[in-house]
Amino acid sequence: MFDIRRKIAGILCDVVDLSVDDIYSMLEVPPDPKMGDLALPCFKLSKILKKSPVIIASELVEKTPKSEYFEKMQAVSGYLNIFLNRKFFIREVLNEVLDRKELYGSSDIGKGKNIVIDYSAPNIAKPFHIGHLRSTVIGNSLYKIFEFMGYNCIGVNHLGDWGTQFGKLIVAYKKWGDRETVEKEKISELMRLYVKFHEEAEKDPSLEDEARAWFTKMEKGDNEALELWRWFRELSLAEFSKVYDMLGVTFDSFAGESFYEDKMQAVIKDLESKGLLEESQGAMIVNLEKYDMPPCLILKKDGSTLYATRDITAAIYRKNTYNFDKCIYVTASAQCLHFKQWFKVTGLMGYEWAKDLVHVPFGLVSIEGEKLATRKGNVVLLEDLLNKAVSKTLEIMEEKNPDLPDKERIAKEVGIGAVVFNDLSNNRIKDISFSWSEALNFDGETGPYVQYTHARTCSVLHKACCEIIGSFDESLISNDDEYQLVKTLSLFPEKVKLAMEEYEPSIISRYLIDLAQDFNRFYHNQSILVDDKSLRNARLALVQAVKYTLSAGLKLIGLSAPERV
Repeated sequence: MFDIRRKIAGILCDVVDLSVDDIYSMLEVPPDPKMGDLALPCFKLSKILKKSPVIIASELVEKTPKSEYFEKMQAVSGYLNIFLNRKFFIREVLNEVLDRKELYGSSDIGKGKNIVIDYSAPNIAKPFHIGHLRSTVIGNSLYKIFEFMGYNCIGVNHLGDWGTQFGKLIVAYKKWGDRETVEKEKISELMRLYVKFHEEAEKDPSLEDEARAWFTKMEKGDNEALELWRWFRELSLAEFSKVYDMLGVTFDSFAGESFYEDKMQAVIKDLESKGLLEESQGAMIVNLEKYDMPPCLILKKDGSTLYATRDITAAIYRKNTYNFDKCIYVTASAQCLHFKQWFKVTGLMGYEWAKDLVHVPFGLVSIEGEKLATRKGNVVLLEDLLNKAVSKTLEIMEEKNPDLPDKERIAKEVGIGAVVFNDLSNNRIKDISFSWSEALNFDGETGPYVQYTHARTCSVLHKACCEIIGSFDESLISNDDEYQLVKTLSLFPEKVKLAMEEYEPSIISRYLIDLAQDFNRFYHNQSILVDDKSLRNARLALVQAVKYTLSAGLKLIGLSAPERV
């Protein structure tokens, strides 16, 4: 992979007697292109070399040997400003993109390594709402990013399909529900029953005891309880699959909490044998006081298990089954303490691979600032949101391009892409206040804008009757718009690697906006299909490179790359 920063760092490290990695980390992009393409601040070097930054920068200009990589270097106020050799740089970047096509930016650094990614994990018998969108699309994007970097990924949907809430639902169904209505209305009816249970339980707290009793029956294998639970689960999965199909999200495993029900006793015995379990007010805990954390609850007073028990059991199962190099959990930031606790317990059990457990937290979603509350029915169903996005996109397309073939399919790609991009363009740790107007806004820095830009590159290439560019004269790609576009193209491999290391898909989303903006500036300022065949071919090479990179980037965040919009 061509990396001009590393090439420059390799030249400079011999002059200042530092490692390539040290110099590489110091190099930065100046805020103004007039100050060069790269800059080395010499202030850190001042402490090492015992000279002023101004003197160091001047000496670097004098001592650095000439190279095909740069045209000149300038010393300015303690900075070494580096102006790249445009012709060489453009040739290397474009040739790499055109050679690797949509694999540009990919790597084999993960070859032979397994990554388990736990994401989405909705609760059975509850609606799939916008609160589940973040885990689903962030996890799906991380899966694609790690796979792009050569890893073997295993996507796990750790369904919330066990626990006292099913006791509550059974009580509600038996008191206020009927099979025909549930079969017809499915999750919406299950949600109505769940909400009604909590409304009635506020008046009659004994309902909570009934719910716990029904869950105990489930744990003990009661046929009626398990038959109802399986029915609720099957109905829910059928509904969830509709949303996953719309989002283009898949999983390699749907092993939820119930899957580990018969595997937890062995883990509890292991905790006991290692002297980690303590009794506390009737419950069994692992004391984490010396690690500045509250105790990790393993068993309730009545002997039933908790989330931590199931999570530890699941991690052990996944290590034994998949031999992961990392196991990544994509859940809300509110669960940070929970993960710290059971990660620590897993380490205390002697599992050295506990260090490979990674929690990737994300901010919460509220509705116009109001917290989501399934118990009160305050949710926006994800299927409704996606369908509205598609219908709005179709309206826009009917108005702007009524003769476009296959409008329904493209409206689905663009509308759903708008919703996904709206989420993934935000830093994942940031809280999001959901609003219909923002989620369905297609103007500005949005997913549809990037998709339209990809379609524009396809249109240019189609008009030129050209899909594959042969040789081209890079010296003809010389103006500032073209050069800036190539510089942005060169950043893609670095951005993908950083997104992987930071578990941050928004790095790619923001990059795609930058690339789309740079391309559209070039498109509006420069004529591409000119009569001069050499210039035409050179600019088409640039268009083709942008098409490949936009397509690859969109796929990494789970969006389609339509060729016509």
